[in-house]
Amino acid sequence: MKETLSVVLIVKNEEDKLGRCLESVKWADEIVVVDDMSTDGTPGIASSYGARIIRNSSGGNFDRQRNLGIQGSTSDWILQMDADEIVPAELKDEITSILKNNSSYAAFKLRRKNYFLGHLMRYGGWSNEYSVKLFRKGKAGYVGKSVHETLKVEGETGVLAAAIEHYPFRNISEFLERQNFYTSVECRVMLEEKARIPDKDIMYNIKVKPVKLFWKAYVKKQGFREGFYGFVFSLLFAWVHYLRWVKYWEAVNNGQGASC
Repeated sequence: MKETLSVVLIVKNEEDKLGRCLESVKWADEIVVVDDMSTDGTPGIASSYGARIIRNSSGGNFDRQRNLGIQGSTSDWILQMDADEIVPAELKDEITSILKNNSSYAAFKLRRKNYFLGHLMRYGGWSNEYSVKLFRKGKAGYVGKSVHETLKVEGETGVLAAAIEHYPFRNISEFLERQNFYTSVECRVMLEEKARIPDKDIMYNIKVKPVKLFWKAYVKKQGFREGFYGFVFSLLFAWVHYLRWVKYWEAVNNGQGASC
């Protein structure tokens, strides 16, 4: 007997991307959208694809959002996605095969093909990125409260051959806006979970580590082979680390209490 699949997404103001994503998974048995109080046309697009919509303010806790989606789903398997991801035909076929054959695995890792400003990144450390996105309901859940969710799986994990496509940023402005939000959340987590970090460590992460990260992405990981895309990506990759730590530095030295 063929098992069922729920596609679970967490979204916020994704009207420009959501339709393309949902079109690629409309074959699934169920779509569950956890909406972070969007103010654009996101809910309407989700409804047009028959999605079950759960409205909840995340407060930057994306683990909780994903767990809400898991709890609200009714299928045997769950495919966790974001609005900027697309399931191509070959991945659909592989997932469908798993549903038909009652796999003994509790979860599967998927490779992401990452596109930077529409350009497929094969070098620079942003290629062949694997993460667990497909799992049996009841066999996995998210833990923590960061923007970088952590999935805990009970059971054996397999690896799929086909990749999911990832189109995170349409332009530099969108990249900057999103990373400004992410780094503020990460800064708050650092303030909440860690003791006061020594000044020398803060300065290292502001002055030295970004340079090392640029060198790693552009030279060691051969980002230069992507041409100017590789240079811009490597620079922004280092800048995100710098931004996170300079926000932390500001929060612990502004004399008005810790905030990011």
